[in-house]
Amino acid sequence: MAEHTWISAVARLRETREPGVLVIVATVRGHAPRAAGAKLVVGAARTWGSVGGGNLEAVATEKARALLAAGAVTPEMVTVALSDKAPYQHGVQCCGGAVTLLLEPLPAPPVVAVFGVGHVGLELARILARHDLDLHLVDTRPEQLADERLAVLADAVAQVHVHRLAVLPEIVLGELPAGTHVLIMTHDHAEDLALCDAVLRGGDFGSIGLIGSAAKWARFRAELAAHGHDAAAVERITSPIGIDGIRGKEPATIAVSVAAGLLRTLDGEAGQRTAAPLAAPVDADG
Repeated sequence: MAEHTWISAVARLRETREPGVLVIVATVRGHAPRAAGAKLVVGAARTWGSVGGGNLEAVATEKARALLAAGAVTPEMVTVALSDKAPYQHGVQCCGGAVTLLLEPLPAPPVVAVFGVGHVGLELARILARHDLDLHLVDTRPEQLADERLAVLADAVAQVHVHRLAVLPEIVLGELPAGTHVLIMTHDHAEDLALCDAVLRGGDFGSIGLIGSAAKWARFRAELAAHGHDAAAVERITSPIGIDGIRGKEPATIAVSVAAGLLRTLDGEAGQRTAAPLAAPVDADG
């Protein structure tokens, strides 16, 4: 297959949010069907590229799918002997050499949705865009999502998805992948409340954060209870958001605090495969 095939396969898995494993021939001793650098991408249902076919590739695919099943995130090395004296599960390859494979998991990246791209939201987007994640930016104000304003994200590592809506930003919630971390920081408290209500009514979300003061959150708790949400549901929302000890009111300062709290949550999720709660408060409004 053409050399670009494995790159296209990785991009395809990323686009469809499917986990995969990139298998690379790391070293070759003696004779082997492929040279060092050959690549194979393994998904749950199919593969792209090749590391040499036969038993070697079958072993690589089997081990890659075991990593997928385990939700592994740490690369592994495996050495396969190509000798007719070695035990094989998938037929004999008697090239006479040995191949060491690097298996690198390609987990689906985290997803973060920021509702409200005002002064704080844009600063937050600039920080989050430097990380490997899918970043959704939602705002009902066209000028906040103008191309020239978002030009600061041109070198983003993240995949940035922009949602320009005239009304009802909560409809985006239904389009987000399972496990999305939601940050609510719009310019309008009524819009914030509608989003909090909608996010509690349905969907498989990760952490849910609402920017604002303790007084704002007290009002929202009462409103959400009046809308029929029980205390356990309301507790899913963290407000205020950010990390403790940072009290500055400047947009960039608030954004750093909020990003630090979220990144701590993402680190916990990656390390333990469970989401930790958003961190302690910054008393600031969006």
